[in-house]
Amino acid sequence: MSLHAACDTASVPISWRLFLPREWAGDAGRRAKAGVPERVEHREKWRLALDLIDEAIDWGLVPQVIVADAGYGRNTAFRHGLAERGLDFVVAVRSDESAHPHDAVPAGPAWSGNGRKPAVRYRAPVSSLKDLAVETARTAYRQATWRKGSKGPMRSRFRVQSVCPAGAAARTHARAQAGGAALWDGVLPAVTLLGEWPVGAQAPTEYWLTGLGEQVPLRRLVRLAKMRRRIEHDYREMKHGLGLDHFEGRTWRGWYHHVTLVTAAHAFRTLRRLAPKPQRRLDLLSRPRRAPGPHPRMGRHVPHLSPRHSRLSPARTPPTGTNLTKYY
Repeated sequence: MSLHAACDTASVPISWRLFLPREWAGDAGRRAKAGVPERVEHREKWRLALDLIDEAIDWGLVPQVIVADAGYGRNTAFRHGLAERGLDFVVAVRSDESAHPHDAVPAGPAWSGNGRKPAVRYRAPVSSLKDLAVETARTAYRQATWRKGSKGPMRSRFRVQSVCPAGAAARTHARAQAGGAALWDGVLPAVTLLGEWPVGAQAPTEYWLTGLGEQVPLRRLVRLAKMRRRIEHDYREMKHGLGLDHFEGRTWRGWYHHVTLVTAAHAFRTLRRLAPKPQRRLDLLSRPRRAPGPHPRMGRHVPHLSPRHSRLSPARTPPTGTNLTKYY
């Protein structure tokens, strides 16, 4: 897994982590054979992602916005980890993620005063993000352009709305943030949902959750959501053009050496691609012209060449009227 710095025109990996499966972490023979350092233990991928971000921040590279695919975006702990660090994020999620409408209010039955007080919770069943996105008509989706492609502007239709992500992980985190179940009022925190419904599609096709509020301009939200395409494009280039997935070694250190070289090669190619093209034709036109007249090299004396220095020896001097091409 990797952490990339990205903009509209380029991206570059700035850090890598090799995921160690749980069965490898407890196998001393495998670890010794591959040279896995003793300090490295099994760690979930979402925790490794947060480690990469913390490392970049320690280097002084404070991220503006974190973008991630659905593998990380659907993880409640990962999203809350970003929020706890004060980082804005736009992460992809799946359409079947559960949530409540932003205006849903948890409630509890009347308490008689005897026994345990009834828990406050949402009485309405949860909905999927897809169901919440299609509740409104297509006319609620507005067109937005995020960049210019090779075939023209890239645009689609999007809608921004607030939702309250649900599920056991969301409830557990909300209770912990409140200081325990006794202090929790049952309210799940709201986030912003960005949905894309392209022209001609029967339903929305892509979904993102973001910590940025609804007041952020739609075009900026869409641009950030689509930024992952830039990273995916460059990742394919590293795999197919620079041999990222061609590593055939068997050691921990060897893998890190390999990805470091691939990163350096990709950074070099990126700099060359973004560098201004040389203005060769303009340079030629801007050179001072030679004054009219015969070329200064014309009329120079050519010393006599003896037959042994000539291209055609006297023995092979072609006869008059013959085809000269066969003598060259």
